[in-house]
Amino acid sequence: MSRFTLLLICLLAPWAQADNHNHDLAYSLGVRLGERLRDEVPDLQLQALLDGLRQAYHYEPLALDAKRIESLLAEHEAHLSEAPERIEKAKAAEQRFLAKEKAKAGVRVLQDGVLMQELRAGSGRKPGPKDRIHVRYIGFLADGSQFDESQTAQWFRLDSVIAGWRSAVQEMPVGAQWRLVIPSAQAYGEEGAGDLIPPYAPLVFELELLDTKE
Repeated sequence: MSRFTLLLICLLAPWAQADNHNHDLAYSLGVRLGERLRDEVPDLQLQALLDGLRQAYHYEPLALDAKRIESLLAEHEAHLSEAPERIEKAKAAEQRFLAKEKAKAGVRVLQDGVLMQELRAGSGRKPGPKDRIHVRYIGFLADGSQFDESQTAQWFRLDSVIAGWRSAVQEMPVGAQWRLVIPSAQAYGEEGAGDLIPPYAPLVFELELLDTKE
């Protein structure tokens, strides 16, 4: 029996008689369901969830046939069972990539584990932790695929960017161009960023610091 079936059995169980108790029980079950689904299905369509719950609870006609429902739930269960293995593979792949990058000539390891390689020296001032920075950049995943690029030079507040940028750029003089390899812990970590950046993904940037202002 799937976890979803068990949950629905719990929701339908006549545990309480008093209205206040029923309300609090229903709310508590909703909280636990929401907490679990928040982690399992971050992009879940809540209205569809509520529609399915209401229709099943009241014996209303369902929007999907039973075969489709069972297929989707089985697929979801299989996805969850594979998640720990995918995570371990992603972590191992990141460590191999970082070790390979660290061994390259001219690479320096910064204090927070970011790897930097100087492509062009700079001679201007270095930004402070809350300064604005004027940059051009290209971002790549470990497999070399490009996920971002500034079409024109952009201004950012240094305290609004990912941690790997914040620490590395404070060591960059204006005019410098660096290649940065940022561990996932200093980027988007275990969550990733939508469809562009998967969990535990190290990021590579070619970054040029054009100017900085307080």
